[in-house]
Amino acid sequence: MQHKAVITYIVNWLKAYCNQAKADGFIVGISGGIDSALTSTLCALTEKKIIALSMPLHQKAEQLKLANQHIAWLKNNYGNVSSAEIDLTHSFDTLKKTLPQKTEQHLLSMANTRSRLRMLTLYAVGQSNNLLVAGTGNKVEDFGVGFFTKYGDGGVDISPIADLLKTDVFDLARELKITEQIINAVPTDGLWDAERTDEQQLGATYPELEWAMNFINNNLPETNLSERQKEVLAVYKKFNAANKHKMMPIPVCIIPKELKN
Repeated sequence: MQHKAVITYIVNWLKAYCNQAKADGFIVGISGGIDSALTSTLCALTEKKIIALSMPLHQKAEQLKLANQHIAWLKNNYGNVSSAEIDLTHSFDTLKKTLPQKTEQHLLSMANTRSRLRMLTLYAVGQSNNLLVAGTGNKVEDFGVGFFTKYGDGGVDISPIADLLKTDVFDLARELKITEQIINAVPTDGLWDAERTDEQQLGATYPELEWAMNFINNNLPETNLSERQKEVLAVYKKFNAANKHKMMPIPVCIIPKELKN
């Protein structure tokens, strides 16, 4: 990959879309992870107005530290970046008390509710400032295993890194000299009370999932595979099938013309 050329292409694409939408810039939720760090930096390079928004919600201290560290780095390097912090812990806890808690899916629904509450906040602040919500999902998450929350971190106006594999994200982050601590941090979605890394939740590393995505997309024969490769393929297929509804357009019931007459 031609790193500098790709960076320039994404930045120009962001500028063009922003101008077409008659928006003033972008708002990005900063989690302390590599994806939001890269997305916010690419947006900052447009020289448009940028708000880097931190939204702690029962956040681990290390994640919040990395988020604040990246925001400080952004503001130090790009004069068009401002920041805000909105602590959503109280709002989430209040909402949680009003919701039913007797289903087996309750813990998952609460994890997704965290993401959806952040989406609501991003749009509230973004719309108030005429800013587009920039998504932070990469290609494997958005179009491979569907590792995002529907109408949560999947609810965005524009997706600047959704055609980049996770390994591409790391490469571009290094090219842009994003903080090493963020680059070296173990990927996690930060949606659970107990620490759950992405690899623990998915059962495979991002490079393994990228291999599986390429394998499936190219219709390669499943022969002479190692036991681990077979396991990774099974993991990829499971998540891809279960999360297909996130990655496809919303089904619309099209009424036959003869029934409308």
